[in-house]
Amino acid sequence: MPDVGLTHIALPVTDLEASLQFYETYANMRVVHRRRKQSDPTRSVAWISDGTRPFVIVLLEMPTVEYPLRPSAHLGVACASREAMDGLCDLARNAGILSQEPTDSGPPVGYWAFLQDPDGHALELSFGQEVRLAVEHG
Repeated sequence: MPDVGLTHIALPVTDLEASLQFYETYANMRVVHRRRKQSDPTRSVAWISDGTRPFVIVLLEMPTVEYPLRPSAHLGVACASREAMDGLCDLARNAGILSQEPTDSGPPVGYWAFLQDPDGHALELSFGQEVRLAVEHG
């Protein structure tokens, strides 16, 4: 059966290995496909997924990232618990990449914080957002 619906978002990255480590650590994502770019064999492409749905982030290795996602344009990852999110925020704070301290905005937004990946793309960690509820009842 062919894929239908939203399947991926592509992000340019300058250091694929650093980005893979970041998304494995903070978003629990792993490589599901990897290859060299046909147009430039010195550069690589990796598809990463958390395995919860048929959706990947395509990391495209490039010499520069001109327009990184900033907090208003960001990727969002839900954490299993507030404690798990706090642990990741502590790790990010110690690494100097926590760009917005955790904030509890109540339902439906929940508890959230922003991190910066190695290229300055914003990753939101959250707990208690009601995305599933909104989709199922929307």
